[in-house]
Amino acid sequence: MWWDERVSARFRRNLQPTLTYWSVFFSFGLCIAFLGPTLLDLRCQTQSSLSQITWVFFSQQFCLLLGSCLGGVFKRTLAQSLFALFASSLAISLVFAIIPLCHNVVVLAVVMAVAGLAMGCIDTISNMQLVKIYQKDSAIFLQALHFFVGFGALLSPLIADPFLSDTNCILSNSTANASSNLPHIRKSLVPHHPGNLSHYDLPMKGMVVTRVSYAFWIMALINLPVPIAVFFLLYKERMVPCFKSSSHPLLSADELAMETRPAEKDDLSTAVQRPPAAGGHDDLFSCCQSKNYRGASYTYFAVHITGALVLFMTDGIVGEYSGFIYSYAVEEPLSVVHKVAGYLPSLFWGFITLGRLISIPVSYRMKPATMVFINVVGVLITFLLLLIFSYSVVFLFVGTASLGLFLSSTFPSMLAYTEDILQYKGCATTVLVTGAGIGEMVLQLLVGSIIHDQGSYSFLVCGMIFGGLAFTFYAFLLFFHRMYPKPSSDMDDASPDKPAVMDDTGQYQR
Repeated sequence: MWWDERVSARFRRNLQPTLTYWSVFFSFGLCIAFLGPTLLDLRCQTQSSLSQITWVFFSQQFCLLLGSCLGGVFKRTLAQSLFALFASSLAISLVFAIIPLCHNVVVLAVVMAVAGLAMGCIDTISNMQLVKIYQKDSAIFLQALHFFVGFGALLSPLIADPFLSDTNCILSNSTANASSNLPHIRKSLVPHHPGNLSHYDLPMKGMVVTRVSYAFWIMALINLPVPIAVFFLLYKERMVPCFKSSSHPLLSADELAMETRPAEKDDLSTAVQRPPAAGGHDDLFSCCQSKNYRGASYTYFAVHITGALVLFMTDGIVGEYSGFIYSYAVEEPLSVVHKVAGYLPSLFWGFITLGRLISIPVSYRMKPATMVFINVVGVLITFLLLLIFSYSVVFLFVGTASLGLFLSSTFPSMLAYTEDILQYKGCATTVLVTGAGIGEMVLQLLVGSIIHDQGSYSFLVCGMIFGGLAFTFYAFLLFFHRMYPKPSSDMDDASPDKPAVMDDTGQYQR
């Protein structure tokens, strides 16, 4: 194996939970990318206008953000976390099965809101659990986790494509004229952004002819093994209600340290052991309680904030670029034909998935801090070159692929790096996941309004600015990392005169 025996042994010991968390993230990816390509067929199914149906995007994205904030609520015991993952993954299968039965746009929006909550919980809990299991070795497993998001995001549009309507799926007198707009509109909705559709007029009344229901039922069946896998993990850990054993608490810092420290030092660490439910990785609301910050240095807050701001920018770039690259390409000066421009979002997501696959072995050899540095610098240089060669269609494709590669491993690398700085006891996972979700939602709306007012060229200018801000915030993170209190050495831990214990806020008390 291309990793050392210690990591390999740790992976074998945690094989079932690791594979389960990876599979749950596949559900996340499957659910995040299907809405864009199928939205026009869902508009027909609900017989709603384009402006009405695009509210479904907002309900999913907003509740995804809310679910990310609430995910940490289920962190106190392993049973709570696994039951939350079981309910969330099962909810996604049920959502896929129920969507074909939603003939009202409000009902569809509510169903997608439920899917968003489930996705948010999956996002926070799966990242959190892998960090808790592997700690300093978590980077490689986080890279694999996020590969499964990309794999799911690639698979769901492929499943949906054979069942999408080639012409307008509401038959009326105006169908012939409206159908000519369909390719342009459909590509504008890939992968999950509604764009500006107010100038399109499609019929709302008539006979509905769509086969998209079959795509959703296929995705429901494909996703069904995921909640079954979570249930088997619950069964193995004797957490199914029919077993009367108590739920297992999540590993404390001292229990995790037992895997890497010599045995003679384990007895010493138990003298300062905290209750299993204490420690970091709270939900966002618990993280905001003032009692958690007593005695915390300003660098503790600064590491959380700068890490979240880096992901606010980089995940925001993913959202705005995938949402508007098609619209940018078909406008002047490039004027790419619609069919060719439609490959750009797919190329972008394809290279994000490829980059996450490549990052799995690379992350074992390279430190997370180095990977994030390469990513943010690569994003900045790519946008600079896209601006310089803004009249080149060929370079637009090359730059799109390059941008996907550089953005692919930013989130897992940043999560591993920030948690390592905080010694896995801050609120980094919850804060970073929330910051990334807010960035993806806010920057899409911001860039959409700027493009509408200033023209398509501002799309690349915005990307350049966001890339520059991501690099700036990362530089601040490096600065605060150097100033953050270092953990005491093992000898200091062994000394009764100078104990160093990490409290619930992530800083050290002496």
